[in-house]
Amino acid sequence: MTPANLTPDKDAIALLPPFERLGLDRITLVNTGPQAQEALAQLLTASAWGFDTESKPTFKVGEASDGPHILQLATCERAWVFQLHEPECRSVAAHLLAYGGITKAGFGLGDDRKRIVNKLGIEPEGILELNTVFRERGYRKDMGVKAAVAVLFNQCFQKSKKAATSNWANARLSESQLLYAANDAYAAIRVWHQLCEGMNP
Repeated sequence: MTPANLTPDKDAIALLPPFERLGLDRITLVNTGPQAQEALAQLLTASAWGFDTESKPTFKVGEASDGPHILQLATCERAWVFQLHEPECRSVAAHLLAYGGITKAGFGLGDDRKRIVNKLGIEPEGILELNTVFRERGYRKDMGVKAAVAVLFNQCFQKSKKAATSNWANARLSESQLLYAANDAYAAIRVWHQLCEGMNP
C-alpha cells in the first residue's frame, strides 16, 4: 500500500478545515404531493445524485425497523429531503429510485437497499457504493463519508451524533435533522464528482 492509499485517522481528520456544507437555503423538505412532483422535475435534469436514507433508530433487542422514513437526494447545488410517510412522496421516491438512467452514489448502502425493497416495493437502479470505488483504488478499509472527504478535499466533514440517532419518523423534522440528512447526500455527490474528475484528467 502506498502512502496515498492510507486513510487518515479520526484525530487527523478533526484537525482539518471544515467541509462547507449546504445551508437550509439550499435544502428542500419534501412532504406534500406537489413538492414531490417539483422535486422530481428538478432531479431528473441531473446525471447523478448523492443518495442516503434515514430510519428511526431501534433500541430493543429484536425490534425491527419499518424504515426508511427519510430519503435524501442531492446534486452539487442543492438537496431534497423526502418524508416517506406521505403517500405521494413515497410514490415519487420509489419512482426516482427505480429510475435507471441516473447514478445514485452513497456510502454503506447495503442496508438502505434492503429497506427500500421492503418499504417501497421496488429494486433501486443505478446504486453506486462509493466504498467499492475506493477499494478499486487501493484503499483497504471502508472509507465512509468523513474519511472520503478528508482524502479528496483535505477537509473535515462534521456530523452530529445527536441528529444521527434522532427520531426520523417525526412528522416535523428539526433544522438539525434537515442539515444532517441533506449533507450526507450532498457530500456523497461531491465525492463522486471529485472521483470522476480523477478518472478523466
